[in-house]
Amino acid sequence: MNKYLDNLNDEVKEYFKILSPEFPEWLLEYIDTPEMQRIGGISMSCGTDYSKCFNVRYWYSNLDHSVGVALIIWHFTHDKKQTLAGLFHDISTPVFKHCIDFMNGDSEKQESTEEMTTDVIKNSKKIMDLLERDSIKLEEVNDYKLYPIADNDTPRLSADRFEYTFSSGLTFFRVWELDKIKEIYNNVVVAKNEDGTDELAFKDINVCEKYIDIISKLWPEWVSDKDRTVMQFLADMCKSMSNAGYLTINDLYTLSEKEIINKFLNCDDTYLSESFKKFQSASKVYKSDKPVEDKYCINVKSKTRYVNPLVLTENGISRINKVSQESNNAITKYLNMPKGGNYTYFDFDFTPYKKATNK
Repeated sequence: MNKYLDNLNDEVKEYFKILSPEFPEWLLEYIDTPEMQRIGGISMSCGTDYSKCFNVRYWYSNLDHSVGVALIIWHFTHDKKQTLAGLFHDISTPVFKHCIDFMNGDSEKQESTEEMTTDVIKNSKKIMDLLERDSIKLEEVNDYKLYPIADNDTPRLSADRFEYTFSSGLTFFRVWELDKIKEIYNNVVVAKNEDGTDELAFKDINVCEKYIDIISKLWPEWVSDKDRTVMQFLADMCKSMSNAGYLTINDLYTLSEKEIINKFLNCDDTYLSESFKKFQSASKVYKSDKPVEDKYCINVKSKTRYVNPLVLTENGISRINKVSQESNNAITKYLNMPKGGNYTYFDFDFTPYKKATNK
């Protein structure tokens, strides 16, 4: 058996079987490359695993997410190129994922770290040898945005968006069980959308309504005060460590989160190491209408993540918000809610290093 599959959490094994009842064996060699294995040390929860403000059920890595995306694409297309593009879509992801977008001042779009995918694939001898063996060109797998089943613009449903709503609802906030995921997933087909391009769509309005009802409970959590504050703290910690010379930008893209956290805790700068320990101990995030002195206080907005799927009806294909008042209400409620703009803070002081320091 394959080491990656053997080491999976039992629930994740069952979840993957839902996404693709037969695991495509050819995919395993690509999964086992060093570049893909690296992202097995990066959590999908964007650093919230390391905060007592959250209770993440179990470890779910960026590699697990990437495999899940690939399995969804394979299930609906049986196309190797699209499947590999999905597998590789996060191959250049840094530690703490979108926290590094926060570090780069890109908290609302969260796209600043996507530019290195081609270089990572191109510089991997093992991946390039596998692609050559399979007669696949680099440019056919280095951008999953080429394939609308793999990725498309919000709020359309894609394999990437589908997977992280499933896995977040299992591990991050328990909003469903595997039987519900199976019911929802098995109701989905590929259809042509308003633009004539392929998109994942629901066959049944009632099932789509169930999906929206469940995932609309997740949407506010992804932009919550505690989520944004935890992510910004980790962003500021990484930037401060870099400015102090204890961490390089390259480290963020080559090391695991465990290795980076060890650097936090063991650096010679006790202000930084003790601040991270305070972060680890903090279990609550506070809100304020104005800046709070002598506390780690931020004001940052986050990305709007939601879906408005296609559904097949007697009158043709439509977005669920056009044919379901219940789903329209859930979507509208989320879109109208604030996604930042207020001040949030931890009950300890930490002033990030804005410039490089001399050690």
